Amino acid sequence: MGGKRTEACGRCSVSTVVDASDAEDGDTGGRNPFDGSRIELDEDELRSVVRHEVFFSRLRRRLDEWATRVTFGR
Repeated sequence: MGGKRTEACGRCSVSTVVDASDAEDGDTGGRNPFDGSRIELDEDELRSVVRHEVFFSRLRRRLDEWATRVTFGR
């Protein structure tokens, strides 16, 4: 990123997208983010991994709703 103006306030993903898309055709300075190896998960596999997170998220929401009703009498 030498000489390029990039965000310094935490918007790293925006800067990364801009840097990746700045490469002209044939420019060796840019990098295609879709080249090389990457981790890919099947949709069913992903659902099995996050199933407990969905469960606890719904449980937390119900507990929050219950606590709000008890606290404020609604």
